[in-house]
Amino acid sequence: MSQKLFTGTGYLTKLMMRQNRFKLFLWLVGLIAVTLATAVSYPDIYPDEQARAAFVFTMENPAMIAMLGVGYEDYATIGALFAHEMLLFTAIAVAIMNILLVGRSTRADEEDGRVELIRSLPVGRLAYLNAAAIVAVVTNVLVAVLIGTGIILLGIDGMSAEGAYLYGAILGATGLVFAGFTALFSQLSETSRGSTMLSFGTLIAAYLVRASGDVSSEALSLVSPLGWTVRTEVFVENYWWPVYAMLAVAIVLGLVAFYLNAIRDLESGFIPERAGKRNASAFLQTTMGLAFRLQRTNLIAWAIGIFLLSASFGAILGDLEVYFTDNEFVQAFLAESGDTSMMEQFIVLLMAIMALISTVPVVMAVMKLKSEENKHLTENYYSRAVSRSRLLGSYVCLSMIVSFVMQALVAIGLWSVGMVVVEDGIAFDTTFASALVYLPAMWILMGVAVFLIGIAPKATGFVWLYVIYSFVVIYLGGLLEFPEWANNLSAFHHIPQIPTMDMDYMRVLILVVIAIVLTVIGFIGYNRRGIQG
Repeated sequence: MSQKLFTGTGYLTKLMMRQNRFKLFLWLVGLIAVTLATAVSYPDIYPDEQARAAFVFTMENPAMIAMLGVGYEDYATIGALFAHEMLLFTAIAVAIMNILLVGRSTRADEEDGRVELIRSLPVGRLAYLNAAAIVAVVTNVLVAVLIGTGIILLGIDGMSAEGAYLYGAILGATGLVFAGFTALFSQLSETSRGSTMLSFGTLIAAYLVRASGDVSSEALSLVSPLGWTVRTEVFVENYWWPVYAMLAVAIVLGLVAFYLNAIRDLESGFIPERAGKRNASAFLQTTMGLAFRLQRTNLIAWAIGIFLLSASFGAILGDLEVYFTDNEFVQAFLAESGDTSMMEQFIVLLMAIMALISTVPVVMAVMKLKSEENKHLTENYYSRAVSRSRLLGSYVCLSMIVSFVMQALVAIGLWSVGMVVVEDGIAFDTTFASALVYLPAMWILMGVAVFLIGIAPKATGFVWLYVIYSFVVIYLGGLLEFPEWANNLSAFHHIPQIPTMDMDYMRVLILVVIAIVLTVIGFIGYNRRGIQG
């Protein structure tokens, strides 16, 4: 009987591998390239004992412990410095990859009707979930092996073979834990949106619990899987117990997910959806209102997260001079200027990163139309007196409103908390200007999404590559010494860095014009092409 439950797993695994091969290739290349390129730069960032001593001093600060995790007792090697500063955020990136992969291959496929189609064939009840689990395991094993082997091949002093493979193994194990959470939530929730939100909520909660525990209570930190990640002490003590613990948790989560999948009905969940209102409001009856309602929960969650994140950064503004003045790693990111304070330089970097984070819900808002088309739901619009331009325009307007709201929340969060912790306060108008000046760059990414929806609908996923590329340019471009032409490819690189630079209205106007051109071409293409379904 148990064998029949998994009949057809091999064929479905090949199918999923083929469906996701391009996305997985990009994720693997991105993770490996950024990790190895950053590792190569560390000997130049920390060339002597003085630079390493400054790093140790900075890591003793509670704010840095909350941000990066508990420190090591020994920072004698480049490997220890690299692991402490890069491991946690790389693990978070791997967790995001797994959430998206498993969410797409389980609840999203079920919601789109693919699982029902597969079930009509001679396959086992658990074969689809089993195939998704195998793909996740293979992907995380590749992450562990390729990153570990890559670090060894670099031959950097202090990066031993055991530490290198432990670095890769803890990344893979962290990914498997969140793959397990996503598989579990895919059984509990009735929608892909709900399972994805629960998974990302778990990731955020794990980070916050770990941050609080690392500062105040180790026992609390050990409740979080990310708390185990930072306690491997890679390239120093090389503790393997967190890897074994995570693998055990991943197995338990997987077994529970398999059991729930076996006893529930197709397209059902154990957490029922809240009943809606009997009658729709006047706003909901418009294309704009429906576009917002379909994404309301997601957008509200992003808004809350962005506000809390910017507020948490605002809490450390008062002591930035102590935190970062002697840190060569952070200095490599910050603009070199003798006329600006460390706080102003930090605000420049922070606003760029927060703008990129805010761009995610902005692009998601307009990409929702393509998702609706893939599910053949746009037919419901076009069966009424609704034009293509009106429908696409509703999603574009919503995306622009989201961009303004998100950046306003970034400015409010940073300014409101900064006013309390900074002795002389921070200027309200400067804070808002430094946040809102990134709107044209965000609109260009929105324009790229509209352009692809209209001209090349099958290639809309490329917009996320551009988002990732922009993040790498902003966050690691200076550290990795990218050539100028590579930096110029990112719209965010052309934004005036307020408050360390004056406003460049001509440059901003050019970015706005580019965004308008991309959007208009997208509208023309969308009106002329065939609609799926």
